[in-house]
Amino acid sequence: MHKLLLLSFFWLLAAPPASSIFQRPTGTPAPLRLQYLLEPLHPTVHTQRGATATLPCVLRALPHNYRVKWSKVEPANYRENIIIITNGLYHKNYGPLSPRVRLRHSHRYDASLTITDVALEDEGRYRCQLVNGLEDESISLTLHLEGVVFPYQPSNGRYKFNYHEAKRACEQQDSRLATYQQLYKAWTEGLDWCNAGWILDGTVHYPIINSREPCGGRLLLPGVRTYGARDKQKDRFDAFCFTSALQGQVYFIRGHLNFKEAGQACRNHGAAIAKVGQLYSAWKFSQLDRCDGGWLADGSVRYPIATPRERCGGLPDPGVRSFGFPSKEMRTYGTYCFVGK
Repeated sequence: MHKLLLLSFFWLLAAPPASSIFQRPTGTPAPLRLQYLLEPLHPTVHTQRGATATLPCVLRALPHNYRVKWSKVEPANYRENIIIITNGLYHKNYGPLSPRVRLRHSHRYDASLTITDVALEDEGRYRCQLVNGLEDESISLTLHLEGVVFPYQPSNGRYKFNYHEAKRACEQQDSRLATYQQLYKAWTEGLDWCNAGWILDGTVHYPIINSREPCGGRLLLPGVRTYGARDKQKDRFDAFCFTSALQGQVYFIRGHLNFKEAGQACRNHGAAIAKVGQLYSAWKFSQLDRCDGGWLADGSVRYPIATPRERCGGLPDPGVRSFGFPSKEMRTYGTYCFVGK
């Protein structure tokens, strides 16, 4: 029996599929009731960056000569990237997640997927598929990272990014383009921003809490307003970035420093000048609260307010305030530094 499974498994690995398209054609019947896979008790798994997360997939019985295939569905194109395939005795990892994934296998019916050192790009929808001839069946789970969404634009003004530039800009600030679900959640938590920005699936949106004339008019209801899908090369907007918990600490160095001196001050302490996403993360998860404007890696000057007060900008809500992009020669501000764990 083991020999038969081993031969069939290595036949399976002979031509590893890098990816496949998963899309049920219009009119296809809904999946049949699960026979072998248990419906997950909690289809959404909540975690943070740097943590270890397990996506449950448990069989109620072991069919003859079965395989279990784990894959991740990418929101931009609904492409399904294979992560791991197992026949219960042997397994094979695929793709960029390969070094950080394993099967939990706490018992013989357990095909749950464990992801270590969770990264921002790991968030999304995963599929556990039992491959069993004509009786294939699958379950879907969502890995949700707790985090914060922030709007981002470069020093030369608004609406300068095409999609690819927006994606790179977020990554350079220790974040990634937000998903629609992340942006929507941020709106429900109070994000109000008049400038439209790219999100991960290539669509463009802006979240409005307080309807007003410059933002679509007073008559439109609050909501996440959309421009829909845009040309990723030609069209230009801002970006909505998403970041999660830090594996390190952000702290402030007081002084009257220009931009170059700010970077050196951080290096003198064995740290690096903080990125925008790192400051937002420290504000969100560590309740970093300072009235002092400080330089950041992109040349902007910002400060985090967890407890709003009159003398710190006067705005009623918590947030990361910005002085924009002043001249890098100005010796007016301190600096925010980041040191990793």
